[in-house]
Amino acid sequence: MMSRHKVAKAGLRGIVGRWFDSESAAGILLIGVAIAAMAVANSPLAAAYHDLFHHPLGWSPVAKLDSLHLWINDGLMAVFFFVIGLEIKREVLDGELSSPAKRRLPVLAAIAGMAVPAAIYLAVAGTGALARGWAIPAATDIAFAVGVLGLLGPRVPRSLRLFLLTVAIVDDLGAVAIIAVFYTEQLALGWLGAALAGLAGMIALNRLRIDRALPYTVLAVLVWYAVLHSGIHATIAGVAAAMTIPLRLNRSGDSLLLRMEHALVRWTGFLVVPLFGFANAGVSLAGVGWASVIAPLPLAIASGLVLGKPLGIFGAIALANRFGFASQPEGASWVQLWGIALLCGIGFTMSLFIGALAFPAQPALVEEAKLGVLLGSLISAVLGFAVLRFARGDRASSPA
Repeated sequence: MMSRHKVAKAGLRGIVGRWFDSESAAGILLIGVAIAAMAVANSPLAAAYHDLFHHPLGWSPVAKLDSLHLWINDGLMAVFFFVIGLEIKREVLDGELSSPAKRRLPVLAAIAGMAVPAAIYLAVAGTGALARGWAIPAATDIAFAVGVLGLLGPRVPRSLRLFLLTVAIVDDLGAVAIIAVFYTEQLALGWLGAALAGLAGMIALNRLRIDRALPYTVLAVLVWYAVLHSGIHATIAGVAAAMTIPLRLNRSGDSLLLRMEHALVRWTGFLVVPLFGFANAGVSLAGVGWASVIAPLPLAIASGLVLGKPLGIFGAIALANRFGFASQPEGASWVQLWGIALLCGIGFTMSLFIGALAFPAQPALVEEAKLGVLLGSLISAVLGFAVLRFARGDRASSPA
């Protein structure tokens, strides 16, 4: 007979396993990490926190990455973007973005949900030096938003969860394109050619029907190294490499893309993204008052997230429904759709990332951008949770 200790241990292992398997676990962890980073950055450990991530390393195998912060943002985040690329490819070829009917509404909502926040940002921040940050409020944090949904349980219809995930995936694709086009430094053509040669090699592996992970991994690392030195941000290498991974199914219904995504998704959700959040969300609130909150940059970002995201997404849904372009998600009321649109204002990971790219040589502006992202994301999370907590699922006849 199994002892009580073994039974308790097995039960605990089952609970932990189920928690890690839940779709909201990574988001809940990210919420906790953000709170921890803020707490440490405003404690006696603040100096040690800053030195840990920004103090130059004594030795680094890659000269351009001479601090732990750079290794996280330019190195580990490339793995995160690789998983995002795998997810986008899978959804486009065999998922919720695989047919025009499926992708019509979320694509339209995502585009509007990026354009309206950018317009509001520029209206508040102006077209001067701060204009480079126009894309900061344009992206939705999948993990954070799903984590808030997880706290609501079955109150939210599955169709709305699926809609949120699809919008966020298209959002990520748009954010990747923005980073590649608008936040690229001067190109080093030799390194860019080396990166393209590596990608060509990965495509050749795919065409030769090679389904082993090792050769793709070796070439992907070489592509990342070349892109890092090319002037394009290194994380773009992750998405580009992911596009070459084969999705074709074998006799057992498996594929290399599915295996790699399954192997990496936990590592990115429970290690890479939390590390990024902890390294980037620590904003010192010393001396922060009302004047700091309503400064042009934080106010523009928070306005874009809290106002622009829901107005763009909800407006796109309403117009698509009104003109018969696409129907709203099944079983969802207009109030629930407004709540989901509010949750899309949680920018966190991608917004913090773009903020660092927008003002690379201006640390004071990066800190202001962090403040705006955290405030906007927090307000969006609270408002979205409150609306969805008390909304009913019966459908209204009109968005009014």
